[in-house]
Amino acid sequence: MTASRSVEVRIPLRWADMDAYGHVNNIAVVQLLEEARVAAFGVPANTGAGGGQAPPIDLLEGVAPGVRTFISEHTVKYRAQMPYRPVPLRVVVSVDAVKAASVHVDYALHDGVDDTLCATATSVMVFVDGQTGRPVRISPEQRAALAG
Repeated sequence: MTASRSVEVRIPLRWADMDAYGHVNNIAVVQLLEEARVAAFGVPANTGAGGGQAPPIDLLEGVAPGVRTFISEHTVKYRAQMPYRPVPLRVVVSVDAVKAASVHVDYALHDGVDDTLCATATSVMVFVDGQTGRPVRISPEQRAALAG
């Protein structure tokens, strides 16, 4: 099933993200994806992070207690140099596809100053039983919630 829920988040760059050439280091981009994912989907359940406001997209809406997500794959395509700037990136995070036990999350990372598309990426998030580690199928209700 193809879904289309998306949210735009702003992710600040850290001084440590910069390489010797003044660009955001390629490995730091994966950490920026994580920051964008947490901003879009909220802090994962059972992490001790405590309450807070509801996330823009509740990835775990309708799942059984004890179900967790983990990343099984990242794909990153660098489209333009990403200069370090003291201005947050604009990141569009989208639930692109809902599979049997996973979702594909797409990202578009834009420069915070001139809005250049610097990178696109996809993460595959698998739903698993927290006790057994086995994949858990996504229910029809959850599919509907993720589709928006």
